[in-house]
Amino acid sequence: MDKALYVGMNAASQNMYAQAVNANNLANASTGGFRSDFAQARALYVVGDGYDSRAYNQTETPTSDFAQGPLRETGNDMDVALQGDGWIAVATADGSEAYTRAGELSLTTFGELTTGNGLPVLGNAGPIALPPFEKIEIGTDGTISIREQGQGPQVMSQLDRIKLVNPDVQDLVKGADGLFRRRDGAEEIADGNVRIVSGYTEGSNVNVVDAMVEMISLTRNYELNIKMMQTAERNSEVSSQLLQIQ
Repeated sequence: MDKALYVGMNAASQNMYAQAVNANNLANASTGGFRSDFAQARALYVVGDGYDSRAYNQTETPTSDFAQGPLRETGNDMDVALQGDGWIAVATADGSEAYTRAGELSLTTFGELTTGNGLPVLGNAGPIALPPFEKIEIGTDGTISIREQGQGPQVMSQLDRIKLVNPDVQDLVKGADGLFRRRDGAEEIADGNVRIVSGYTEGSNVNVVDAMVEMISLTRNYELNIKMMQTAERNSEVSSQLLQIQ
């Protein structure tokens, strides 16, 4: 059977993988702080007798798009958004450190500061926990100050500071949970130059229009590969008929 059939099959399967990456981006168009993933195809020549006249392709996600998403004003003192480069350090379920741009913060019944999906936010000495308070302020450097219950309006106590980091994006890898981690598994050192703004959250950096156009393009490429497979099959059938006549 013509090897073009296998080339078309490979192209169609890898095209479906690229479509899955694009669909995941679209599904997270409204996810706070989400970073869209890139998909690229790499040519792999067919190894065998004769010339390298055909090539397979392999779709891969080499990195994510680290462009900043739009900032949305919420007016909630617990919401924060990073200005420019930087990440908020959080603790994962296995106790390791990971990084996110999602700044919709909240408190548990035990006063633990967490992200919107329940991950503890790290401070100077581990996860941040706050006592009951009447007012909270989060400074541009991540410093958390509160007015405890029963205190006067001018009495603000500085309790902790959100761990803000700024690793080289080339050293980061995105996990299946959408969080970023260092490739070597090490913990990043806090960076005092990272700045946040309170009362805002950062949206996803997915461009919905571009993603929809990419979906249409991938669909057409998939259909083209299917037609290639059908043509190779018809050629094989015609060749068999000619051999029978002889």
